[in-house]
This record gives sequence, structure tokens and C-alpha cells, in this order.
Amino acid sequence: MSIDASTQTPTIVCAPDSFKGSASAPAAAAALARGARQVFPAATVTELPFADGGEGTLDALLAVWATPPRTVEVVDALGRTASASFGVSADGRTAVIEAAQANGLPQVSDVALEPLRADTYGVGLIARAVLDLGVEEILLCIGGSASTDGGTGIVSALGARFTDANGEPIAPGGGGLAALAAVDDSGLDPRARQVRWRIAVDVDNPLTGPRGAAAVFGPQKGADPADVETLDTGLGHLAEVLADSRELAESLAATPGFGAAGGIPLALTTLLGAEVVPGSTMVAEAVGLSEALESADIVLTGEGSFDSQSLGGKVVAAVRDHAPARASIIVIAGRVGLGPAECRAAGITAALSIADGPAELSELSERAGELIESTAAQACALLAAGTGVGAGTGVGAGTGVGASRN
Repeated sequence: MSIDASTQTPTIVCAPDSFKGSASAPAAAAALARGARQVFPAATVTELPFADGGEGTLDALLAVWATPPRTVEVVDALGRTASASFGVSADGRTAVIEAAQANGLPQVSDVALEPLRADTYGVGLIARAVLDLGVEEILLCIGGSASTDGGTGIVSALGARFTDANGEPIAPGGGGLAALAAVDDSGLDPRARQVRWRIAVDVDNPLTGPRGAAAVFGPQKGADPADVETLDTGLGHLAEVLADSRELAESLAATPGFGAAGGIPLALTTLLGAEVVPGSTMVAEAVGLSEALESADIVLTGEGSFDSQSLGGKVVAAVRDHAPARASIIVIAGRVGLGPAECRAAGITAALSIADGPAELSELSERAGELIESTAAQACALLAAGTGVGAGTGVGAGTGVGASRN
């Protein structure tokens, strides 16, 4: 018996991450939506680009907020003049900053890396521009940094002073932290403590030690073993100066997530009262994920590579966790590393690769939009044929591809 999908009216939400290097989250969401409409032209289809707080979060939030990016003159991790983009919600209350716009590794890829010198001052300049707009909340995404300064550069740009035993400013970057004797926050912009700061992290590394910011991430920023030791010692010393007691300093140094982006959370939590949150949780709240998914029958999500890591706080996991139990959740990805049984156990209806045959990665990247669209159409066609979508029954009421999650 044939199924006339054109008469079915499911509610479909397209909430993918970016396909790194191939399609942005907004472009992927649009491609999924086109594929869904090929099969269900009468459906209610919502495009909800998503991210986990890392690269692409700015683009995803701007697409959902329907606001243009704003640009400000800053400096890069080595103090050179640069431009950075940031976003502000339509109501003007929330700003999103991708720290890597100012202190990212790509911005300093044209010169030799300076792991002891690189700092986050430019990120603080973006924050100053945001505060000038009167926002109430700053969402700070911190991945991809070239620096290991514990966030001191950001707070310095906002008016705090980090000084040595002679009362002189310490050298910028993580290399100067060992000389720190005092922190003077009397000149700190009062607005910096009045706004709500939320820092998106996607790692659980502590500040110092074998799994700390310097040991794990320092080498990719150009740090040799001696540099790693200097940076690790400096971050530990910064924690001691910022803390009221040795016990608190040890607690700060061991806090999961404080090793992200060269220790940025340390100075911002202690001096500005910032909150450290999983990136996907932060973005889910910012885009209203729960509300968008509450009436969904079909949820199309995806990313470049879908594997076991996708289920641990990444976009697919967040979408699954916020979707209603009746919804069919389809993952569209460049590479699928989980089998059908693993998908079902994880609450995923099905996962499909966009590869339509043997192909080089470059070819898949060039055709990503087309392939995402066609794969989404195939998934929806299978759902339509296997479940009888619509008529108030909801997707997944039957058996086969569209079987409901338990």
C-alpha cells in the first residue's frame, strides 16, 4: 500500500550542529528542511541551528536570533590589531562572544607561536564593547585559544591590575603569572560584575596537573616541555593569589573544566562571578530548544561525525534529551560510527551517512548541502512509508524506522 506523504502534516524540527569545514549549522538546518519538505510539503518545519558552545556557536545563535553580527576592533593573542565579530539577541539582553575571534590560534597562524606571551586581552576588548550596549548576560564560548593566561587578559581589559612585588604590571600571558604578587580590582568596570557571565566548556580538564590546561593543550599552542612547566606553575600560582586560602586554591586548581582555553574560567569565576556550564546546555537555553521541540514529531539533527563522543554532552545528545518521547530522532552525518543497536540504545531512531557512495572527503565537503538535503529526504520517505505520519497519531506510532523511543 502506498502512502501519500503530501497529505501528512507532521511537525518537524531541524536542529543540527555544523558539519565542520563543510556546512555551517544554519546551512545544514536549511538543507535538512529542504529535504523534509520534499516528502512532507504540508508539514510544519522549523530550522533551529544548534551548537555545543564551540566553533560555530556565534553563527548558530545569530541565525536563531535573526540578528546580524557586530564587529569591533580588538587585538589578537599577540597584541596585534585585529577585528572580531560578536552577536546580540534581538531584545538586546544577551550577547555571545566567541573568544577565538580575538585569541584564537588561526589569528596567529602567520607567525611563530608564542605560548608564554599569548593572552586574552582582545577577548576583554570584545566584552567592553558588549557592556557598552547594556546587555544583561554574556555567553562566552572559549574553544580554540592560543593563550594560557588563566583569563587574566580578559579581566585586565576590563580594568583589573595584576602586579608584581614592586607594584608593576606583570608581563602579559601565562609566562608572567609566576611573578604575580597582587590583584587590584578597584578599577574594574562595575558593569562587568553586574552582568551574568556564562562560560561554555566542552572539556572536564582541571586547571593544573597532568590533565591541566598547560600539559594537555599547551603543546598545540607551541609550548615545549619547559614552557608547559612554566605555564602550569603560573596557573597554580594565580589560583593561590586569587584564593582566600590554600584549600580554596587547591580546589580551584582541581575543578573540572577550569583547564579549558588556557584556564579562562579561573579569573572570570573568582573576579566576575562567572558560571561554567556545558556548552550544549547554554546554547539550548539561549535558542529555546525545549520549547521548539515540545511538539515535534520528527527531529532531524546531525554533525560531521556521529560517534560515541556525540552522546556525551554534544549537540545530538542535547537534542535527544530535549525531544519528546514520541518523536523520531534522525541523525544525518558525514560519518556514522555507531551501529543500529547502539543508536537504539542511545534513544536515536536512525543514523544515516550523507555519503552516497565511495568518495573523497573533499568531494563530500563540496556537495555537503546537496547530500544533507537528499539524505534527509530519504529518511523522511522511510518514516512516511513506515508509520503513517499525521492524523494526530504522531510519528513513531507504528513499527520499523519510525518506532518510538522508550
